[in-house]
Amino acid sequence: MTKPTIIWFRRDLRLADQAAVVAAISQGPIIPVYILDDETPKHRKMGGASRWWLHHSLQSLDADLKAKGSRLILRRGKAADILTELAVEHGAMEIHALHHHEPWWLNAQKDLRTKLDGSAELVLHHGNYLLPPGTLKTGSGGPYKIYTPFWKSLRERMPPAEPVAAPEHIAAPDAWPDGDALDDWHLLPTKPDWAKGFTDHWAPGEQGAQDNLEAFVDKAVQYDEGRNLPSKQLVSRLSPHLHFGEISPATIWARIAGQGALNGSGVETYLKEIVWRDYAQNVIQQFPQYGGESYREKFREFPWRDMADPKVRKDYDAWCHGQTGYPIVDAGMRELWATGWMHNRVRMIAASFLIKHLLIDWREGEQWFWDTLVDADFASNSVNWQWTSGTGVDSNMFVRIMAPLTQSEKFNAGDYIRKWVPELADVSDPYIHDPEESGAKPARYRSKIIEHKAARARALDAYAQVK
Repeated sequence: MTKPTIIWFRRDLRLADQAAVVAAISQGPIIPVYILDDETPKHRKMGGASRWWLHHSLQSLDADLKAKGSRLILRRGKAADILTELAVEHGAMEIHALHHHEPWWLNAQKDLRTKLDGSAELVLHHGNYLLPPGTLKTGSGGPYKIYTPFWKSLRERMPPAEPVAAPEHIAAPDAWPDGDALDDWHLLPTKPDWAKGFTDHWAPGEQGAQDNLEAFVDKAVQYDEGRNLPSKQLVSRLSPHLHFGEISPATIWARIAGQGALNGSGVETYLKEIVWRDYAQNVIQQFPQYGGESYREKFREFPWRDMADPKVRKDYDAWCHGQTGYPIVDAGMRELWATGWMHNRVRMIAASFLIKHLLIDWREGEQWFWDTLVDADFASNSVNWQWTSGTGVDSNMFVRIMAPLTQSEKFNAGDYIRKWVPELADVSDPYIHDPEESGAKPARYRSKIIEHKAARARALDAYAQVK
């Protein structure tokens, strides 16, 4: 009997350019395993939208494995316990996986090595980022905290290694372990089915990732402008595929970098966004509590409005469900609810509105995005919210308060608003950006929950208290 090797899949649900797959199949037969782990200490349970994506991504990975002579084994529970049990049961000498750096996965990896106690080896590979987190060092030998020098340092080490194609065949073990049925995990919503429209916008899985990449290739040169125009389809929509590891960042770099000059072009701007993902993980590695604590100490005493106050809760609920009276904000929040995703520019506007117009703690917004985004990523979500709130290690200044009405007009968001806020479908430019002020507001669309001038004054007054 040939002893199998275990592949432990997590946020790396692909077969192409997957170092753990390459290494494991070279050993002989393999047992591919995915464990739904909500039990490892400090684990942050996946939000509802991410669980919807996970269901379909696991279906896709299982189909891809079956096409190559293998299959995906599903188990639910504490990862270290289940993997140890599988290794003992099947005599596996090695468990291969990609490195994961979230606090709970570091705990799981440490726990697994302890439980294996030398009976089998956990072999970790890199591949979820352009460079292994912690690789880049400043002149003084420490990790980077600021993005721009981080980008410049990483850029000097590019391009990454040539992506490796998926294997043609994967050898099956002599005996398969039992596994769960995916439907028994109940990852999909039932009643109400708030994700019923997601399938109109997404095709989770490795093929869906490749299709989105190819659709974006010719648009990459326009990204410098396109990332700010929500009414245009000029962004890649690759973020959920990247988060779940259905495509490697090296594959994206290799495909996009050849589309134009890198210096000052839309292509370079897009690649900087891919590097921002590396940077966010670099921040989380230095500050594991970043997702729940403001980096800047003075903001830990910031006078956020109290969520126990019914008025504050009402304002928060209005923001969550796109009922603020600010069309660009409402369009973004409704797009998020309907699709599990929101345009890059609108994310910044909506986040700024919650923090600075409504004076609600950034962590409340981060948690809402964690639950509703299909691309909810611990590092990126935390770093982006702290960037907007001015609380982060490298962030926008709190006193830079986005004016949503001005932003909407500047970036020609009219068609975007009409798509997602049907109450305003018949309002033409330029009135659609601020229909209440222009007198074009239909009665069925709500009035602003706070005026911009008053919100700005309140925010600056709060900031003065910790300044």
